[in-house]
Amino acid sequence: MVVLSIVLLIIACGWVVLPFVPATVWAAMLVIATWPMMTWVQRKLRGRRGLAVLVMTLALFLIFAVPLLVAVVEVVSNTDRMAAWVQGLAASSLPPAPAWVAGIPLVGAKVAAKWQELVSLPHEELAARAAPYTSAAVKWIIGRAGSVGATLVQLFLIIIIAPVLWAYGESAAHGVSAFAARLGGERGEHAIRLGGQAIRAVALGVVVTALIQGVLAGVGLAIAGVPFAAILSALALLTSIAQLGPTPVLVPAVIWLFWSGHTGWGIALAVWTLLCATIDNVVRPVLIKRGADLPLLLILPGVMGGLIAFGVVGLFVGPVVLAVAYTLLTAWVKGADGTAAPAAAAPTV
Repeated sequence: MVVLSIVLLIIACGWVVLPFVPATVWAAMLVIATWPMMTWVQRKLRGRRGLAVLVMTLALFLIFAVPLLVAVVEVVSNTDRMAAWVQGLAASSLPPAPAWVAGIPLVGAKVAAKWQELVSLPHEELAARAAPYTSAAVKWIIGRAGSVGATLVQLFLIIIIAPVLWAYGESAAHGVSAFAARLGGERGEHAIRLGGQAIRAVALGVVVTALIQGVLAGVGLAIAGVPFAAILSALALLTSIAQLGPTPVLVPAVIWLFWSGHTGWGIALAVWTLLCATIDNVVRPVLIKRGADLPLLLILPGVMGGLIAFGVVGLFVGPVVLAVAYTLLTAWVKGADGTAAPAAAAPTV
């Protein structure tokens, strides 16, 4: 009976806090990733924790909340315009394929032939073929605009929870370490510390790289005069976080520039796209190795698998799960050989 009561109490507690779990997880990941920065700000402010938390909260609002709010407002205010633009694009005539398309290695001839086939179709048939895709695009735009309320609520909760964790980070870290030690002893504490290192590695290597790619993509789109540059920049940031890079956003923009007759800007944006698509191969490994001394082949599958399994928060959860499993497996193998498990480092948040 006692066990049943405890189980029911745990279920009831989980039910109560369930609406706050996504925001709490995001806030925890954010605080763990930025904890060295917070301690640096505190040292600069002569050890005043409250003032350091205030500075970090303002920075969080300006860097994280303001751009997201601007993007949400931009999407909502331009929903009708975007829907009309998509429908108008389907209703317009398809121009002949540029001469350079046929010169693309391997696939150029097939693409040019398919393009020419579409050009030769009557306008009504071309519009009928495009109608299902444009309808789906319009529905997707409207659906994204309708879910902004939940996004803003979660953002508001993150901005409330993160300062609390910054203020009492050491106590929270000590509690988590004590719980891990209770479960797994020294290896449990080591797994928790490695989880924190993995979070920082992902924050540095994946998120920062994605931000760099998103900003570079936005600059290129804005200079080239592509419509809805702000929204496309946000999409480029999301595809970069998803490890697809900004290419799925930039390549259609390049095609649109050539289609519209802006050949010079199309060539310039194509070169810029090549730079944005390849810069992560240099930046990401360097940043990840600075965040944690973990195999790169362990971090990247964790990022992509976590994103598929858990959504955006899986970017952090996936690598942490794989890193902890890797550490426990390594410790178990070393224990089987009779060697000591790796020693735990000093407590960190």
